[in-house]
Amino acid sequence: MGDTWGRLDGYDRTPPGVPRFIRQEPTPMPRLALYALVVCALAVVAAVLSFAQGSWLGVVWVLLAGLSSNMAWFYLRRAKLQRDAAVPTGPTN
Repeated sequence: MGDTWGRLDGYDRTPPGVPRFIRQEPTPMPRLALYALVVCALAVVAAVLSFAQGSWLGVVWVLLAGLSSNMAWFYLRRAKLQRDAAVPTGPTN
């Protein structure tokens, strides 16, 4: 994962003067962040339905949607920081 240009053995066979393109592979979404996003979407739907029926129970669903969206952001941010920490930043001789 991450930037995948050059060769794994460290020897670059790109001729001089030819631009080297950096290809970014998509990274999989962390599972807990995906679950939190699903819970957030379902809580928003439940809040809309509750308020449409005139029930104040929708307030609880709005709070749950806020909590789950913060959880999704947290898990995505944590995965990004872990992924960035795992990428070497220079030559390793």
